[in-house]
Amino acid sequence: QLDESGGGLVQAGGSLRLSCAASGRTFSYYYMGWFRQAPGNEREFVATISANGGSTYYADSVKGRFTISKDNAKNTVYLQMNSLKPEDTAIYYCAAKYAYWDTKPYSAEQSEYAYWGQGTQVTVSS
Repeated sequence: QLDESGGGLVQAGGSLRLSCAASGRTFSYYYMGWFRQAPGNEREFVATISANGGSTYYADSVKGRFTISKDNAKNTVYLQMNSLKPEDTAIYYCAAKYAYWDTKPYSAEQSEYAYWGQGTQVTVSS
């Protein structure tokens, strides 16, 4: 089970930190991803991180502004979002993939992820 939190309303240029808490005892075997869906749009990739937290990959639209991190001791993945823009407004979802046997350290493909949170709303006003 994945539970996102930290969404809200913020002005353009502001910051938010999203959290995604996972239940279970093998969190360190999962790579994680953040995705988002704006009204009228398809869900899109935002960022992903390897199971040990050592490797990350970002969508071009957020590179340099967002940072994904993973704390295996707390079973939590974070998305620090800085310099927010109105076009970042969306529902943000975290997702998990059991990766013990996986050859890839992470993935930007939604189809790879078996577990999804319920989403948290982020609204950026201009």
